[in-house]
Amino acid sequence: MKRTNIQEKLVKERKRHLNTEEDIANIYAILEQNQTERDSIKNNILKGSTFTSFNYDLDLLASENIFHIAQIKNICVAYRLRFLDSKLFKGEIPEEAISKIRQLEKEHEMELSGFKVLAPSKLFKLKDKDDPILFAPLGNGYFYLIYKWGNDLHPLRKLLMWPFKNIINLVWFTLLVSLIITTLIPSGLFSKSTTVAQFGLLFFFSFKSIAAVVVYYAFAQGKNFSNAIWNSKYINT
Repeated sequence: MKRTNIQEKLVKERKRHLNTEEDIANIYAILEQNQTERDSIKNNILKGSTFTSFNYDLDLLASENIFHIAQIKNICVAYRLRFLDSKLFKGEIPEEAISKIRQLEKEHEMELSGFKVLAPSKLFKLKDKDDPILFAPLGNGYFYLIYKWGNDLHPLRKLLMWPFKNIINLVWFTLLVSLIITTLIPSGLFSKSTTVAQFGLLFFFSFKSIAAVVVYYAFAQGKNFSNAIWNSKYINT
């Protein structure tokens, strides 16, 4: 018996429903329209078109995807991320994200713009002075989460970035590291026994040394605290 060629079966099945060149032309027109719409969406993301007032159908929005700017800021500060215009994003925007935007535009019958991306600094084209999320503005400080891609952040990132949230955290971190270093200094290194006064003196010198390194690094690298850079488009901030 002759083996079944699935491709031939598919062609025959298509011919049953597409009998004219006009039908095939309509298919090409639909595909071309889809591509035109997708290209327009990509252009809005890459060029960072400005936000205009949108008339969303609130019944079609998923409430779990709506976030206020204050909530986004708190996450940015905690994990040292940035929330910037999509035109500054240097990574690839997945086709799935384009499809999500196109679906939203179809549902709400409007063209979206003013996109934002939440991601680590290294994923942005920043100006001199591991998991992105694409947002669309809703107005009044609210944003709608459209699509998340890439790998999740390291589980210890929040802990590792804790000292860089603000000056108070950095001081406490410096004090803690100084205390640990002082404790690791062998007892009796400078005398037969370590007194409270000697421990305090060693802690003071350890703190000065660690603080000097931290200050030097901060000034040399032009770094700033997370609560000051979360929405900054400059490198040296």
